[in-house]
Amino acid sequence: MRIPLVSALVLLWVSPALTAGWLPAPATDAPAAAERQHSYEVPSTLEVIHRPLDALLDSNVRDGMVYYRALKSIRGRLDRYVASLDVPEATYAAWTRERQIAFWLNAYNAFVLKTVIDHYPIRGRSAAYPAESIRQIPGAFDKIRHRAAGRSLTLDDIEKTVLSEFDDPRLHLALGRGAVGSGRLRSEAYSGPALARQLDAVAADFLTHKEMIDIDRENGVISVTPILSWREAEFVKAYDSGANGPYAQRSPIERAIIAFIEPRLLPLEKEFLLKNTFRVVFHEVDWRLNDLTGGRID
Repeated sequence: MRIPLVSALVLLWVSPALTAGWLPAPATDAPAAAERQHSYEVPSTLEVIHRPLDALLDSNVRDGMVYYRALKSIRGRLDRYVASLDVPEATYAAWTRERQIAFWLNAYNAFVLKTVIDHYPIRGRSAAYPAESIRQIPGAFDKIRHRAAGRSLTLDDIEKTVLSEFDDPRLHLALGRGAVGSGRLRSEAYSGPALARQLDAVAADFLTHKEMIDIDRENGVISVTPILSWREAEFVKAYDSGANGPYAQRSPIERAIIAFIEPRLLPLEKEFLLKNTFRVVFHEVDWRLNDLTGGRID
């Protein structure tokens, strides 16, 4: 059947409107769509070695959550970055303290991403952790070894030995352990020149993340991530000024926690602290995978 000329003209006129949004748009990959909404610019102070990681984090990490499926589809870029981390020991030794710290934070976070996508999608059977948890990967933290700065290390080696040598407990909060309840993975790589600002942001972010701390004024409870108790000696050394002042009767780790959070608390939260009737408890880590593929986790 032939279409009348007038009808054909109407269809031609309407079709641009259909393609402009009257019909559903084709499905797109979430990171790719986000990438089109902003143009990525390399931070001018970022060391060359970490620029590939910065670009990957910028396009695949949102509020600490990761598009693991999309990252796996371009894993060659991550693999090349990971391989580049095995710089000569002499090269590493010549760097400033800040650049060395940034290197290890980036290395740890990149190794976690690689460990996850090496086994993604994770389908574990242990009842001790969620089925998709990084903890379902045998030896993820204490057995699988990685090469960096001429050394062969596990993730635990980096956290417990290498980073502890720098005497800054905030570093342990900057680690993205591949879990909803770990430190929030940033959408940028760490760098020596920007490290002070970045670690200040990590400390400030601690109070905005309920997986890190939950101040329940109504029930008189401060619930804190066990990450602080895992690294208790470092937090006490950095923040506890001793048994004096209004919190003298508190334990050293409780005094350290108070000193760490108090400067950034809201006025009502500071009043709550000064009453000194609260309990401090350490809650369990939420070991669900921080996977944004398929939608945000509640």
